[in-house]
Amino acid sequence: MVKGSTRLAVLLGLTALLVAGLGAQNRPLPDQDAFLKETRKHLQTDSKATSNYVYVETRREQKLDKNGRVDEESLRVYESYPGLPGEPRWERLISEGGKPVTADYLAEQDRDRAKKANAMAKRLENDPSKEHARQQREWEKSYGERSEAVDDIYTVYAIKMTGRERLEGHDTIAFMLTPKPESRPKTREGDLMKHFTVQAWISENDHELVRLEAKAIDNVAFGLGVLARIHKGAEFSFLRRKVNDEVWLPAVAKYSGSARVGLLWTLRRTGSSEYSGYRKYSVDTSSSFDNPK
Repeated sequence: MVKGSTRLAVLLGLTALLVAGLGAQNRPLPDQDAFLKETRKHLQTDSKATSNYVYVETRREQKLDKNGRVDEESLRVYESYPGLPGEPRWERLISEGGKPVTADYLAEQDRDRAKKANAMAKRLENDPSKEHARQQREWEKSYGERSEAVDDIYTVYAIKMTGRERLEGHDTIAFMLTPKPESRPKTREGDLMKHFTVQAWISENDHELVRLEAKAIDNVAFGLGVLARIHKGAEFSFLRRKVNDEVWLPAVAKYSGSARVGLLWTLRRTGSSEYSGYRKYSVDTSSSFDNPK
């Protein structure tokens, strides 16, 4: 009798979930223009979203041979901290190849960080107005570049709402973004967008990006000191999660594809970055994390 009751409860629970899911799917989709307008207000780089957090980033990369077999693998784990004003985040390597780095190397990284922090403190002491002006210029430059790149999303792509899907426990609205041949973006990021089709899933309640998948539809030339070219078919995906039920932050980024560098080398890579251990940052935040498995 107990087993029968348990099975009945499970069946009823699954039925309720199914009915709830079907109900979500059958609801009318929101107005696309209004939804995109609200979503535009929430679009930001994740450097801004993570500016008040420390976290662990686990980077994996596989080098492939011409037959697609794994030739070499790397694994690095970093602690990531908000950068000094006007500077990028500070990454502290704590593990490589599955082994913790030495205490001497940790101390070396910490000394380098302290040296930069002391130099900034000295600039503030000697000429605070000049240093604050420098920081303000860097912020305004970064903000302007971010804003123009976001504007180029709407310039480059024909955007089509395709449905509602349940992802990461949230109802999302799915979109297909197809490059418009006649578009004229203002930024380098916009020029790159023209070579990728994109699928995106936006949280229906929060208007935040949950998942993104991009695929190169032709070869993409760019500069890395020498001419390089990402080959058609390269893929990139990105997943975000709501942390502490308050903010959407990066969870997993993956990429795969090949690129030609100069006239001689073809690089084939797959890789990922996983983000974990988010904690609010303060000057007292400890720099000790449990190493991910």
